[in-house]
Amino acid sequence: MSTPDLTLDAVMRALGEVHDPELHRSIVALGMVGDVSITDRRVAVAIKLTVAGCPLKAEIQRRVSRALAALDGVDAVHVSLDTMTDDERRQLRSGIGGGPEHPSPFTAESHTQVIAIASGKGGVGKSSITANLAIALVRRGHTVGLLDADVYGYSIPRMMGVHRPAVMVNDLMIPVEAHGVRLMSIGFLTEEDAPVIWRGPMLHKALTSFVTDVYWDEPDYLLVDLPPGTGDVSLTIAQLLPAAAMVIVTTPQMTAQRVARRAASMARRVNLPVVGVIENMSWFIAPDTGARYEVFSGGGGAALAAELSVPLLGQIPLESAVALAGDAGLPVVATQPESPAAAALERAASAILAAIRPTMIAS
Repeated sequence: MSTPDLTLDAVMRALGEVHDPELHRSIVALGMVGDVSITDRRVAVAIKLTVAGCPLKAEIQRRVSRALAALDGVDAVHVSLDTMTDDERRQLRSGIGGGPEHPSPFTAESHTQVIAIASGKGGVGKSSITANLAIALVRRGHTVGLLDADVYGYSIPRMMGVHRPAVMVNDLMIPVEAHGVRLMSIGFLTEEDAPVIWRGPMLHKALTSFVTDVYWDEPDYLLVDLPPGTGDVSLTIAQLLPAAAMVIVTTPQMTAQRVARRAASMARRVNLPVVGVIENMSWFIAPDTGARYEVFSGGGGAALAAELSVPLLGQIPLESAVALAGDAGLPVVATQPESPAAAALERAASAILAAIRPTMIAS
């Protein structure tokens, strides 16, 4: 017998406030709520997962239990887990949109601002900077996606601490979320450390799928970690994401600056505006004395920014903590926000937003 104070409507309203952690929509609206029963002061509810073995089933169960336990008149909650039927999954898939029938969700009219992070060569810390900038934007209250387009040298999954594959709902891939950032990488579809041996057409097809067949759900910002250089991947991204802005990452050496110039030249040839330069490994601060050492002299970041007539968005100090945190899947902005590198990355994120706004308005 149900209690006078506890009704099915009250239970459903509470469940309506519970969002799926990957689809970011109400589990009621998604059709994930099955049978609900109220007996005395005990509520039992069946939740239909999108796929069997859903990696976030424990989190969904926790959210449902917490929402129902907070209701007046509830002494006990039982949450059972089931799996959607094929028909139920098709209905959910139809309701969330996206997929191959939508050629690109990131056009000039899109709510999402795309920011491509590029470098002339490898080894300048581009992926680490991209991961930390994404988290810095999340810390400002934005929704953020991160597309790891560095197909041959993918490292974002490890840096963000992700060790599971992306979930498929029929023909739609669901980004993996870590540190509040929605992630997609070729690393989710291959064995760890497995080489990717693809020619240009296969790369183009894979990257097209990562843009059109992924449920990005219109984040405020989509960061794209480009491979170093000016090859096929960069050209494909320019075609798929024509409204992107580009940030160039370099190091202080003048030789690195000259190579980074090529990435900027490529961007301009395909009509992607370069909004600024970030210089990484600008100096080293001794942890024992606080003394500052310019390990790589040259002023390459400032020189490149001046040559391109764009702002120098930030200078990131060289810290062992940044590399160690990335290797552990704990980016420094998320786990050591008081460190000099994290503070510099936070300032760079603010500078990017300031540089993008007038550029995008003008375009």
